This record gives sequence, C-alpha cells and structure tokens, in this order.
Amino acid sequence: MNSAYRPLLSRVADAVYWMARYIERAENVARFIGVNLHLQLDLPVAPAYQWRPLIDTSGDAKMFCERYGEPSLDHVIEFLTFDPANPNSICSCLRAARENARSVRETISSEMWEQVNSMYLQFQGQHEMPEPEWLPEFFRNIRLSCHMFQGITDTTMTHSEAWHFVRLGRKMERADKTSRILDVKYFMLLPAVTDVGTPYDDIHWSAVLKSVSGFEMYRKKYGRLRPRDIVQFLVMDDEFPRAIRYCVACADQSLHAITGTPLGSFHYRSEQLMGILRAELDFTSVDHVIRDGLHEYLDGLQLKLNGLGDSLSKDFFGWEPPAQAQIQAQGNL
Repeated sequence: MNSAYRPLLSRVADAVYWMARYIERAENVARFIGVNLHLQLDLPVAPAYQWRPLIDTSGDAKMFCERYGEPSLDHVIEFLTFDPANPNSICSCLRAARENARSVRETISSEMWEQVNSMYLQFQGQHEMPEPEWLPEFFRNIRLSCHMFQGITDTTMTHSEAWHFVRLGRKMERADKTSRILDVKYFMLLPAVTDVGTPYDDIHWSAVLKSVSGFEMYRKKYGRLRPRDIVQFLVMDDEFPRAIRYCVACADQSLHAITGTPLGSFHYRSEQLMGILRAELDFTSVDHVIRDGLHEYLDGLQLKLNGLGDSLSKDFFGWEPPAQAQIQAQGNL
C-alpha cells in the first residue's frame, strides 16, 4: 500500500467493507427467516422455540426480550426485518449499506449504486409486514436482490484494492453467520434428546443446511444426513462457498492482495491472525472437533473471527501501527 493514500483509502476501505457486510447480513437474515417459514410446513406443530434461534443467532437476544418478550413468529419477523432500532435488522442493514455506498459512489460502479438504492427504496415501500401467504415470496425477493448486488459487484467493479475490501467484508460476514447458525440453530431447535436419530432430527439438520443454502450441495456430496458429515461440510469444506474454511481462505487471499504481502507471511496483525485461523481450519480434523465439543469449538471460532474483525479495523480503517512494528517496539523479536 502507498502510505500517501492512506487517509483516503481508510475512508473508502471502511465504507466498501461494511457495505458488503451489511448486504450479506441482510441476505442471511432473509434466508434464515425463509427457512423457518418453510420449516413450519414440515413439522406437525410449529413450536414457539422454533423462532428463538434466529434471535440468538443475531446476537440481539437481550434487546429483543426488552422490546418484545416472547419470540413468536410475528415478533421475531418484526424485530429482524422492520425494526429500525435493531442495528441488525434487514431495514437497518439496507439503510447502512446504502449510506456506505453513497459515500463511495466515485469508487463503486453506477450499477452497484443503482441496485443498492433500488433495494432500499423497494424495502421502504413495504410499510408493514406482508400477509402470511406472501411472507416466503417477500423474503425470497430480498435474497435475490442481494444476490444480484453481489453479481453486479463482481462483474462491473474493477478487481482492485476496493473490490478486495468488498470481498473481504462479504467473506468475513459469511464465515461468522455460518458458525453462528450451526452453533445455535440446531441445538436450540432440538426439543429433546429422544428426538436424535428420528425423522424430526433429519428435519432439523436439513433446516441447518438450508439456512446456509447448502442442502442440495451437501446431498450431492454426502447423500445421507449425518451430523459428522454436516460439520465437515459447513466448517472444513474447501469448495462450498459458505463453508467457514472456504470463506477464510478467500478472505486471506483478498487481504494479501490488498497489502501485497506474500501468502504465508504477514506485515499486519490482521494478516497474522488470518493466517493462524486459516492454518487451524486446514489442519484440524472434524473428528477432533466433535470429540472436544462442537459448541466449544464454534464458540472459540467466533471469538477469533471477532478479534480478526477488530484487528482489520485497527490495521486498515484506523491506521494503527502494523503488527510487525508493534512486536519490534516491544522487543519481542
């Protein structure tokens, strides 16, 4: 990176990085809700606990309980979709993505701006929750609009530093959400240990896969639904685009493309943390993860992703000294 351009790049990098994260977050929320709506059709009774995992996945359970109380279908959809006070609602995500895109219109393509602006305006035209029969189509349209934005980005934006910050934000958000949905959704949905190995168990595992758009690709690769294979597919797979390992590998590639540092080495603290996380995913076996506890592993993984996100902010958006310089200053080399 050219240090003379750091102040401008810091502003642009921050905006496009978070623009991508907010679009990805809105798409994820729409997909989670859509899967849960279809899950109601597969279960003989639609239990109240079916909707709690969506709140836990978002990390906003405390705010939800204070504002809405019980996690019913209407309350959860209102909170995660239309509530402007919830910073992770689709409403808030599209607004934030639009504001970030507006601030860097000179960097992104006009088609990107038109798409994110159109998404925001169409959503604002929906003043209240659609009728129940229209809910699946409503969330499907949000997902398709977000997919279109991602496609437009990849085909109309020069694949330079700014594009790599977009890709970095998208992959970081995606890895985080896959880890959260795998950690929270299944364990919260399963009503009793007696359901393990029953058709209800298969329905819930199918919901986990569908929540990351991975059901069909999993079936093609593994066939039967087995917990071990599902963990392997969603965490360790190096080909499925929403697998955590795949996302971290792509984020690592974009990070090194931004800095110009050769792969396998680091100059910034975030590069070091990304490399460590990537190596752990490359060389950790799924049997080891399951033996030591899937929840504990995913909880630790989320902490590492959060720490990596903080480090990216310091290294590229706040311009604190790179990791190598900090280590040298401390006399640790």
